[in-house]
Amino acid sequence: MEARLNLFGNPLAEKFLRYINSAGKVASDSTLPTATQELVKLRASQINGCGFCTDMHTKDAAAAGETAQRLHLVAAWREAKVFTDAERAALELTEQGTRIADAAGGVTDEAWANAAKHYDEDQLVALVSVIALINAYNRLNCIIQQPAGDYQPGQFG
Repeated sequence: MEARLNLFGNPLAEKFLRYINSAGKVASDSTLPTATQELVKLRASQINGCGFCTDMHTKDAAAAGETAQRLHLVAAWREAKVFTDAERAALELTEQGTRIADAAGGVTDEAWANAAKHYDEDQLVALVSVIALINAYNRLNCIIQQPAGDYQPGQFG
């Protein structure tokens, strides 16, 4: 299986990715916990069916110390006891922010208020940014059918 486009060999794609990666670095360097960032990226990627990002963020999270149990349960986080209330709020915001077209009202006031109970303003900015960016990456990879499975932790960082 090969991607429809080579994002890593096209000068315009490389320039675009440098900018989007710079935006991602702002969020990743924030005080939003790294574990939360990886869980959010993984959950959005699962929803969007992005194999490349699901592979990447599962491996990056594991390399950062995330447990296999928590990674396996991200897709069923509502029924899992292994996530903190703050992580659960972030995952709910991620799902609603990813499924905007599926939900008539978009992100609910309740989901936002719950996230705001657990994160300060800068962390909320980072959280919203991570959700927006992973959705952009998912769409890039799904549109070009970027193959999954070969990613190595830290490969792009």
